[in-house]
Amino acid sequence: MTRIAAVRGVLAEHRYPQHELTEAFADAFAGGARERALLRRFHQSAQVQSRYLALPLEQTCELNDFGAKNDAFIAVGTELGARAVRTALDEAGFAPDEVDLIVFTTVTGVAAPSLDARIATEVGFRTDVKRMPLFGLGCVAGAAGIARLHDYLSGHPDQIAVLLSVELCSLTVQLGDASVANMVASGLFGDGAAAVVAVGEDRAGDGPQVVASRAHLYPETQRTMGWDVGATGLSIVLDAEVPTLVERYLAGDVEQLLAPRGLAVADVTGWVCHPGGPKVIDAITATLGLGPDALEITWRSLAEVGNLSSASVLHVLSDTLDKRSFPPGSPGVLMAMGPGFCSELVLLNW
Repeated sequence: MTRIAAVRGVLAEHRYPQHELTEAFADAFAGGARERALLRRFHQSAQVQSRYLALPLEQTCELNDFGAKNDAFIAVGTELGARAVRTALDEAGFAPDEVDLIVFTTVTGVAAPSLDARIATEVGFRTDVKRMPLFGLGCVAGAAGIARLHDYLSGHPDQIAVLLSVELCSLTVQLGDASVANMVASGLFGDGAAAVVAVGEDRAGDGPQVVASRAHLYPETQRTMGWDVGATGLSIVLDAEVPTLVERYLAGDVEQLLAPRGLAVADVTGWVCHPGGPKVIDAITATLGLGPDALEITWRSLAEVGNLSSASVLHVLSDTLDKRSFPPGSPGVLMAMGPGFCSELVLLNW
């Protein structure tokens, strides 16, 4: 089994309370009284109290050029990514030159070479480190990335692998766009990064074990979540159907992850869920029949930092490992959903 040796999340530099972000974006969208009232309602219903931005708020609200946004993504993302990797490796007790594979994921900026290549020398990776950049998975990529680390380390049990997620969602907000999807996104998403260090089963250590994973690409849901790409950058596609898809598919996904190992929902001692938004979290809780405190850390992460796309579930995992203890060897489930539309679930042993 793969073992998760360390997980660390980092946040962008500029923190703002939600009410301040609400009023700034209301001005930036330049809508009428109806649009401003609607935006305030969406921001309030997101249940986010504060968020972190890659750039100062006044600069964020002036930036509407794709090239300038992407330059900021590369500059800030490289710094955040390097900090996340260093912090996670320090916690795991490994040197950068011991890393054999780095998987890098983002959906909020474009770079070739990708950010993992840009930080490689700065962090101290070997020149023969294997790199696997992923783009387009969005919110699901934190869970999918851990699953792909496990796939790799199952065939390389003596090696060390790192997953790095960098998501600067504020750089994708479309100024002047008073569409419902853009207004919802402007109240929900924040900026941050996270890194996971995992080792194959031939290496001793502490931390939860990855037992198995399951992926499910839902049919005819391509326009549920994603990006349209235009002259001003990445414009969010976000359908209100997401909670309905959770209700339709998630229970079956979890059952198919657990049942082959003789497990049921009631056997799971800890749930690590991506904070997709209040309606999504409520749908997960209701669909799986979870207790009121089962997703407390997910709710707390949503309130404190917002939805960080692929980095969010990794922040929740880090917080879970820091703040909760479970019976050793008992099962846990980590899950996220994202563009496709799809789910990725990871079975853990605590």
